[in-house]
Amino acid sequence: MKVTFTQKEYTRLLELAHLGLWVAGGRPEDPATMPERYAGIAQKIFALAEPLGCADLVEVDVNGQYFPNEKLTGGPAGDKLDQFVEDTFWGELVGRLAERDLRVENGPEKIGEELSEDEDEQLVVLEDSYWREFETKGVDNLIVLRGGKG
Repeated sequence: MKVTFTQKEYTRLLELAHLGLWVAGGRPEDPATMPERYAGIAQKIFALAEPLGCADLVEVDVNGQYFPNEKLTGGPAGDKLDQFVEDTFWGELVGRLAERDLRVENGPEKIGEELSEDEDEQLVVLEDSYWREFETKGVDNLIVLRGGKG
């Protein structure tokens, strides 16, 4: 198989590899965290950096393993990753708090694996209220009562 990339396309491929590895558990600051399942293909992709004119985006550690450097991880891929983490945090926080409140309102034994239409509507209302709160105040009004409800 033969594939041809422009330098710009290959740069995007490096960004995608970095993003994918990060989501799979690999951290560029610690090459030992490279997920085994993806290590071989990642090394092939990163090893092509020099011949494809992108040597400034990849480094080699003392063991000869390639990894993305600061220029790659801190550029547009870093911005996308930061936005992904931010969106994931808020989405998970809103979803989990709304589900918790739904269980409190309806009783945990009354909520099955699949939500009823009424429960689904309740959940949307709860999520909307959390989204409004967090969009205006962030976590400023969030309080954790350790050990229970106080």
